[in-house]
Amino acid sequence: MPSDAQPTAAARHLDVLGAQVVRCRACPRLVAWREQVARERRAAYADEQYWGRPVPGFGDPNAEVVVVGLAPAAHGANRTGRMFTGDRSGDWLYAALHRAGYANQPTSTSRDDGLTLTGAWVTAPVRCAPPSNRPTTVERDACAPFLAAELGLLSWRVVVALGGFGWDAVLRHTGWDGRKPRFTHGAEVVLPDGRRLLGCYHVSQQNTFTGRLTEPMLDAVFARAKAMVVDT
Repeated sequence: MPSDAQPTAAARHLDVLGAQVVRCRACPRLVAWREQVARERRAAYADEQYWGRPVPGFGDPNAEVVVVGLAPAAHGANRTGRMFTGDRSGDWLYAALHRAGYANQPTSTSRDDGLTLTGAWVTAPVRCAPPSNRPTTVERDACAPFLAAELGLLSWRVVVALGGFGWDAVLRHTGWDGRKPRFTHGAEVVLPDGRRLLGCYHVSQQNTFTGRLTEPMLDAVFARAKAMVVDT
């Protein structure tokens, strides 16, 4: 895009939505936890100023592929202020997006590291880091309007759901009626409007350290997502 180009309507609305996300204090338990983590900090990041707020989505406002995770990591996105940034999960995700041609670089370390996405958007159903990475149902539902608004503003064709939590959230927000399709790695669903949902194991250390999710498996998911975009 030329430097003097004006942002699109979708980009402007996503910026407004992002500002609303950052101001949210709807869930007392999550507010208390994210701010406690930001104050106490991990020793490795003791000299850093933590973000300590809800985390907005990140990427290309014209994205055809949306990646939906679970929630910010306490010392990842809760520290850096950008989804999947500053932790090992993000190392895996953005390296894969780079290999797939969606990211201009394979690393994501801070909000000002120069990373840009083309054709992809990264988000989560819950925007605050939850204790033990486990949001409650009430917290999930309180945050739901943000994901619904994002999915309504983006001209996406495919969602890649990282894990069952994201999978279920997308099904709820896209009007799925009837028996819920089971989440598995590589599972595919044609949504009511003809767009697609693609399952992938989460890029958590629990999965990547144990070999449950490998780089070739992750690359295959994004290759499949690209093919789905063409088909929809």
